[in-house]
Amino acid sequence: MTTVGFAQSNSSLFSFRNKAIDKTKASRAKWVSSSSLPAPPFSSPSSETFHRTDYGQVIHNDVLCGNNEESRKKKKRVFFLDVSPLCYEGNKPSSQAFGHWLSLFFSQVSLTDPVIAVLDGEEGNKRRRELLPSYKAHRRSPVPGRHSKRPQHFVDDVLKKCNVPVVRMEGHEADDVVATLMEQAVQRGYRAVIASPDKDFKQLISENVQIVIPLADLRRWSFYTLKHYHAQYKCDPQSDLSFRCIMGDEVDGVPGIQHVVPAFGKKTAMKLVRKHGSLESLLSAAAVRTVGRPYAQEALTKYADFLRRNYQVLALKRDVRVQIQDEWLVERDTSNDSEVLSSFFSTLHG
Repeated sequence: MTTVGFAQSNSSLFSFRNKAIDKTKASRAKWVSSSSLPAPPFSSPSSETFHRTDYGQVIHNDVLCGNNEESRKKKKRVFFLDVSPLCYEGNKPSSQAFGHWLSLFFSQVSLTDPVIAVLDGEEGNKRRRELLPSYKAHRRSPVPGRHSKRPQHFVDDVLKKCNVPVVRMEGHEADDVVATLMEQAVQRGYRAVIASPDKDFKQLISENVQIVIPLADLRRWSFYTLKHYHAQYKCDPQSDLSFRCIMGDEVDGVPGIQHVVPAFGKKTAMKLVRKHGSLESLLSAAAVRTVGRPYAQEALTKYADFLRRNYQVLALKRDVRVQIQDEWLVERDTSNDSEVLSSFFSTLHG
């Protein structure tokens, strides 16, 4: 079931999603330790993690405002707004954080370009849970009676009054819906920009797909492109997915091969992925010849199904039954932004 539209209703303050437990903090720290680059401190349980780097993706005014001649010559842009991670400050749900990032996003990043907001549908992670019961199992469910659908209605109300369609698909996570709509937009000749701090979207980066991330320490949004990915990892974005399939993702409850073969570390995984290009190519090669040291060779053959299962869990789907609509791709009417956001912040501080 798809929920989408432009609403004209009133709502009150919200507490958008549940807290992450301490395991999320520990997992986040381990992820960050693999890079010398710091992670934004506001990340939510589903937003682990992009990094601020020193090679220029921080937005400058000419890029923010789209005033440079080069930006005018580029393809039309459409933004996909991953809403849920923006509703957190640290590990706590925050109306202030949502309003802050949305206000900056509208005024500095998207301007009048079309924006499509996406949220998780009911039982969105059911398919992945069936494949891997530990998937996001450590995240608490909303407390009955304390959390309701009203917070979602509140978020929907703000977005729709700002002329942003809101899409959620029952049985699908927001990431898969974004990946599906992104591909449709690119096929239509658009340049897709995904607005999210979620590391899972790195696998989608290409010449026509960028990510814009909220940097809490700078209190601004910043573009992360294929150029930045190459500079940081020295490989193709598809390799990121393969690497995570091997090493796992503790934040999402996906175990890595090091849990069964401790000697199989990150350096070995990255070396093999860079050489073979993808997980499937690596596993196919390991099935017919030696691809590394004995422990690596044995692990790749013995635990091939384990790794392929991880791929099914971590790979974003691009075949969700949702179709991008022509009216979602028109220039966004920003005439309501100031009034809607002013009312939002007045309610917060009232």
